[in-house]
Amino acid sequence: MKTIGMIVAVEMDAVLARYGHAAGVERRGGFEVHRYESGDYTLYIVSAGAGELAAAAATELLIAAYGAELIVNFGVVGGLTEEMALARTVAVESVVHYDFDTSAWDGCEVGRYASYPTPRIPTTPELLARAKALFPELRSVVCASADKFVGGAEEKRALHERFGAEICEMEAAGVVLTCNRAGVPCLVIKTVSDGITGGAEEFSKELARSAEICLAITDEIIRRTL
Repeated sequence: MKTIGMIVAVEMDAVLARYGHAAGVERRGGFEVHRYESGDYTLYIVSAGAGELAAAAATELLIAAYGAELIVNFGVVGGLTEEMALARTVAVESVVHYDFDTSAWDGCEVGRYASYPTPRIPTTPELLARAKALFPELRSVVCASADKFVGGAEEKRALHERFGAEICEMEAAGVVLTCNRAGVPCLVIKTVSDGITGGAEEFSKELARSAEICLAITDEIIRRTL
């Protein structure tokens, strides 16, 4: 039986609405961990809250303490292009941690970790391919990720122009970087909650609906391909 870990930031209501009461819930490492059982896998879901540090810590907890063989991160994001409109669901092929900056010391490009050849930190290609085989309409995208809520259209366009990213959020860099360092496969599926001209108001209005759409697709991928 496979063990799957799922990182959730602010979308836990969608999890409870879809999966109901967990088979078990415990507090560990400062997080609330929900356990769900199916015939093919055990799913551990961590309600991590917002931000890269919490997401990285929750990912490490699932790998080290629960033996997660793969990590899934679903959630809502901001769109950085006109194409990334409200409720558009995408599969993340790579993440740019755009506020990581050692350039004053080592001359590295903004967003690039020295262990990677470019600022783009890749997710697992095999899992991405399986997701796209099941949902061909899923576009592979670059995700701009940092500890900042981006609400303004000008800043969103600047992120797209500088890093080639189509979406932005606050957890994926921590998840993907931790998985890659641990050698654990990861899949990141996101749904746009606020478009390029949307902001905090649109995010708040569409959070629940976008989270439900994203989890429905993510759950289908888990059940049918992982």
